[in-house]
Amino acid sequence: MNAGILGLGRYLPDKIVTNADLEKIMDTSDEWIRTRTGIEERRIANDDIDTSDMAYEAAKAALKNAEISAEEIDLILVATVTPDQSFPSVACMIQEKLGAMKAAAMDVSAACAGFMYAMITAQQFIQSGAYKHVLIVGVEKLSKVTNWEDRNTAVLFGDGAGAAVLGPVSDGKGVLSFELGADGTGGKHLLQEGDFIHMNGREVFKFAVRQMGESSLGVLDKAGLTKEDVDLLVPHQANIRIMEASRERLGLPLEKMTKTVHKYGNTSSASIPMALVEEMEAGRIKDNDLIVMVGFGGGLTWGAIALRWGK
Repeated sequence: MNAGILGLGRYLPDKIVTNADLEKIMDTSDEWIRTRTGIEERRIANDDIDTSDMAYEAAKAALKNAEISAEEIDLILVATVTPDQSFPSVACMIQEKLGAMKAAAMDVSAACAGFMYAMITAQQFIQSGAYKHVLIVGVEKLSKVTNWEDRNTAVLFGDGAGAAVLGPVSDGKGVLSFELGADGTGGKHLLQEGDFIHMNGREVFKFAVRQMGESSLGVLDKAGLTKEDVDLLVPHQANIRIMEASRERLGLPLEKMTKTVHKYGNTSSASIPMALVEEMEAGRIKDNDLIVMVGFGGGLTWGAIALRWGK
């Protein structure tokens, strides 16, 4: 049974923090941030909005877009590294809020590659026939683990949530191939130590540029497709230079790569589903389009999916 995306939704906090705002509280500049990352502004959730609140809003929007009721959901997977607390999981918290009482629920921890891991976990359940409808959410409140005195990391991250409902689709549609991977020896380059995110930017950049390109080509090869078949590349929105390297590796024109990093910054596991919503709302995703999604994150982890759009 093929598994594909039946609906999408997202939630963005109202508060916008621009590069000019950051100039006032740290030794940085709009030009420095834009030239190195492509980020111009990011959304930051207020103190009274936690990870589960954002996940719930994105999940509601995805269910509405899919025209699926909460009672029809068999499994809820939430990709996050910033849960409200250690337990209960964010997935269990939104299960209660949604009233999806027949759904199993668990969180997935693979940092910025979390949505790819959750999506393939969902696909396996659907493909096996064990479950019919799976709700997946990528959500982060990275502002609560960001050191606002560290200009190397504070300029990068934003808050938000993106969700998708996966279910059976017709032959030739949905997930065509995937690649998931991890390299624990690189865990020291990107981690939460104490209360805050720490990153070896140079090492993460080298890893990301190499892995994003290799994984994208890998899923195309597994699906028996070529670079010329790609209609849209949806990379993890971490850094415009990393994204551009992936686009160039696939030989795609600018208009075939999703770009939201300038508006939302790096939202970790939320970035790919949020970007998909942007494309859907703009009418840029058409039936039968071939979409390549690719992400990388702490762990180190990575994942890529080749997906044929449509039901």
